Amino acid sequence: MNEILNKLAHCVEFGKINKTSPYPPNMKDQDGADELAKRALEEGVKPDEILENALIPAMANIGNKFSRKEIYVPQMLMAAKAMNSAMAHLKPFFQSGETKRKGKVIIGTVSGDLHDIGKNLVAMMIEGGGWEVIDLGVDVGADKFLKALDENPGAIVGLSALLTTTMENMKKIVTTIKEKYSTSKILVGGAPVTKEYCEKIGADFYSPDPQGAVNYLKQLVC
Repeated sequence: MNEILNKLAHCVEFGKINKTSPYPPNMKDQDGADELAKRALEEGVKPDEILENALIPAMANIGNKFSRKEIYVPQMLMAAKAMNSAMAHLKPFFQSGETKRKGKVIIGTVSGDLHDIGKNLVAMMIEGGGWEVIDLGVDVGADKFLKALDENPGAIVGLSALLTTTMENMKKIVTTIKEKYSTSKILVGGAPVTKEYCEKIGADFYSPDPQGAVNYLKQLVC
């Protein structure tokens, strides 16, 4: 069992999606995350064991490498695609309630902003960390976030902005959410956002990279 989970973790960390995937070149024609996750389930490995002992550690390694600037966005995206190919086999168990996730995170790029690469990376990392992600997409206003919170009580919120011109909208959304859900935890991020700005607008956490968000969420459930 450990062998298959180690192989799966390796595939996710190095972005080997499936057997036909040409990336990475040194793993050509080998089974990828897709085949290994399916085989692990067939061999009786529980979905939460696959998540906790293969996917989460692999995505944590990727996040830490990215934080240290040892890899860049393309490698992150390949790892996330590999993780998603494995998660596709696990999702039915989460959706049926047979296997529990750590909680829910509502995420979106704030109104007026159409950038989504950073938001997508964070969403993938958080999902790889064992959370259910409700991705509202881009150009999301306060009303959509409130509706998602109404439907998912207790969910954590993540806001992304890549433009200085949309940071003001981030502030308005934080204020609106806190007025209705004062105990909601709100994470913010994006190229122009800083820790100081996070504190100024009343958000709860800022991270310059996806792994920081994952680490913060981990603390909330410890």
